[in-house]
Amino acid sequence: MGVTLRIDYEGGLRCRAVHGPSGAQLRTDAPVDNHGRGESFSPTDLVATALGACMLTILGIVAERHGLDLRGASATVEKHMAADPERRIGALPVRIRVPLDLPEEQRRLLERAAAACPVCRSLAPGVERPVEFVWGAPDPAGAAS
Repeated sequence: MGVTLRIDYEGGLRCRAVHGPSGAQLRTDAPVDNHGRGESFSPTDLVATALGACMLTILGIVAERHGLDLRGASATVEKHMAADPERRIGALPVRIRVPLDLPEEQRRLLERAAAACPVCRSLAPGVERPVEFVWGAPDPAGAAS
């Protein structure tokens, strides 16, 4: 059985999405460069967000299996739009900071896990998604709470 998400168009290029199982809600707004106000995540921003969150979640699952605590890890995703032949996401470069300085074998294990996340596997082949890991480096902006 799948998860049901309800999305209602509220006008003004804004939508409200409701997560069926939890009732959690979020709103989207079209970006300024596509006739919106850019006051919230755009639908393509959510794709970029999903990629970073999925990679960190998969890293967390694999890390826990191996007795590692990845609290403080962070991902930064840049969304680059393409317009040829049509408007779409062209690239989603990801930088993952892991505050642990791990041996090479554990690094490779986690790097492979991130690359195999379900969102990454679901993206069209034409979407570039280079991933850079920064090991032993806390997020300079501090972990979000």
